[in-house]
Parts: sequence; C-alpha cells; structure tokens
Amino acid sequence: MPVNLSAPVAADLLPVAGVSLGIAEAGIKRVDRKDLLVIKLEEGTTVAGVFTTNRFCAAPVIVAKKHLAENKGIRALLVNTGNANAGTGEQGLAAALKTCAELARLLGFAPEQVLPYSTGVIMEPLPVEKIIAGLPQAIANLKADNWFDASQAIMTTDIVAKAVSRQVQIGGKTITVTGMSKGSGMIHPNMATMLGYIATDAAIPQPLLQLIVSEAANRSFNCITVDGDTSTNDSLMLIASGKSGVSINESNLSAMQVAVTEVATILAQAIVRDGEGATKFITIQVEGGKDEVECKKIGYAIAHSPLVKTAFFASDPNLGRILAAIGYAGVSDLNVETLKLYLDDVLVAENGGRAASYQEADGQRVMQQCDITIRVVLNRGALNATLWTCDFSYDYVKINASYRS
Repeated sequence: MPVNLSAPVAADLLPVAGVSLGIAEAGIKRVDRKDLLVIKLEEGTTVAGVFTTNRFCAAPVIVAKKHLAENKGIRALLVNTGNANAGTGEQGLAAALKTCAELARLLGFAPEQVLPYSTGVIMEPLPVEKIIAGLPQAIANLKADNWFDASQAIMTTDIVAKAVSRQVQIGGKTITVTGMSKGSGMIHPNMATMLGYIATDAAIPQPLLQLIVSEAANRSFNCITVDGDTSTNDSLMLIASGKSGVSINESNLSAMQVAVTEVATILAQAIVRDGEGATKFITIQVEGGKDEVECKKIGYAIAHSPLVKTAFFASDPNLGRILAAIGYAGVSDLNVETLKLYLDDVLVAENGGRAASYQEADGQRVMQQCDITIRVVLNRGALNATLWTCDFSYDYVKINASYRS
C-alpha cells in the first residue's frame, strides 16, 4: 500500500480556466478502464516541457518535442495508458502522428497543434484504431473540473491517483495551479517523471514558462528515485492559459516559481510514496558538500543501493550499508573522518566509524517508522541536496515480474 498517501479529493482539485479535460475507456490494454485522456487548451495558451534523456525515447516524446519546436500554438494534449509506443521505430512514429492528426481533425486544429503522450508496455505496437475510436467519447467528456477523473486515466501500476491544487496571490489577484502525475515504477527521472501535467491560469511567455518548468523539475522530479530506471517516456508539461489576466514577468516570477515548484514537489513525492511495493518513504539529506553535484551523487548512491533499500524494508538497522554506498559514490577526495551520518535524530557514524553514542535500539526504533530521514553531513562546503526514495519489498519483484501479463 502507498506510504502515508491518500487519493486526491475531487472537490479539492481546482479547475484552471482555459483548460478542459475529457476521458474515455478505449480498451487499450484492458476493458472497463479509463485509459485515454484529451486535454483541450484555449487559443493563446502557452506550453513548455521537459522530457526523458533516455536515448530510446518513445515515439510520442519525439513527436511532442517536434510539435513544440514548430511553435504553431499548442491546442490539445493526447494521453494514452496501456502502451508506451516506445521501441517501435518508424511504425511507432507513424502511429503517434496518426493519433495527433485524428484528434486535430475532430477539434478543428492542425496536427502540429497536438502533443501526444503514451505510457505502458514498451516495444508493443500502439493500438491506433482503439485510440481513434475512443476520441469522440473523450471529447464529449471535456470539462474544466475533470482533474480527478483525468488523474485516474493516466495511471498504470499506480495504486493511488496523484493530483493537487494550490493558489497564490500575485498583483492582488488569485492564481490557480493544478497538477497531476502518474508513476510508480521505472522511476529515476533525469528531467521529470513518468507523465506529469501542471496548468495555471497565469499568462506566461513561453521562454519564462520553460524556465519555470525546468527549475520545478530540478527541485522535485529530478530528486526522486524508486528503482534507478529512467523511463523511455518521461514528460512533464507546464500549461499557462492566461485566463486570470495576470501576466508573469521578471518582477513577479519568483512567486509563480514557488507555486509551481510546490505542486511539482507534492506530485513527485507522491510517486515515491506510491512506489511499486513501497512500505517506507525515505528522505535523504546530504549537507555541507562542495557542490550540489557531489551531494546528489552521494544521495543517489544511497537511494539506489538494493542492500540499503532491502534493509529498510526489513526494518533492519544494518547501517554500514549506507556508509558503503557513500564510499563508492564517486567523490574521490571525500574525507570520511569528518563525515557524520544520522538516522532521523540518531547519530549513527562519525570519525570514520560507528558513533560512540549509537545504540542498536535507537536505530531499530527509527527503522520501524514509515517515514525516515537519512542525513549525511559532509562538512566540506556549504551546498546541500535532498532526494526522496523508498524501500524494496517482495511486492516490487512480483509487480515487475508479471508487468506484461
């Protein structure tokens, strides 16, 4: 079960003027399941995004990046689950383009004004005809207050839907920011998450929008990992409809950045809390580094270690595994004599070894918790980094051993 994570409440998800969402059951992988989403945007909306760095990036990622670069004014996003359309070559590109063309025809747009997204099984042909057949149902379902159903329609192995809204005052007016994401496994984004969509009614020029989404990703989705695998389909999109009448510029950019980053962070942490088979949510704080890069190196070495992750699942304070991960992280000039390791408030290691004050019972107490903080104090600089991960359980293996069946 997800770690201290509840499903969103539909009434808490605020509509964003200029953005409407419609879902359908297209039977892409299974019948009687929401698996198709259309997001329609009013004219004048700006869109920016960050995408996977995986060299085997999916066909919809290639098409979405191309359509964004063509700058013809994005009017719709099309999302399907059940099939990733990745590792599908020219056939996959043709399939993605065909779905864009059909949605554009139905809505009266140009195909280049549609961005496609897919998630699910890799290296399987996209069932284009099922998607096309489901589009009229999704279009008929379009409405502004549909974020709750939309967040369910983009799920794959997720147990809980992930969506949140926040509001911020800028220039005496209220700005709404609502977002949703999906993800549970194959989570180690080097840009964003599996799929994420955040919308605001502020008016934001595209260059500023790109800055905001990139910074938000760096502070949220780029700081999570479930299993160290970067997906072929990762995409995080930021949409600005401008319907609030508030324009974002250099003078009020900070407030907008904070609001978007807060929404992105909540969604990113929710992905880890809903990690496949997760029973523990682990915050890793690396402090006092020479730069953020080395802090993240050490943080990810801990977060990716199967030995560390399985120890946390078992609530076994075998904390020497954390020291080992720190040691092989690739910080060649690290002085282990000045480093301190804490488990929540418990000092575990200092002066190159076990702290004199450390008691096994204290480690055991912390390891029993569902939410745990690992704190590494490097004492070699002023830079910090915070990452979020989860444990490895038996269920992670079970889920991924039978993902296609």
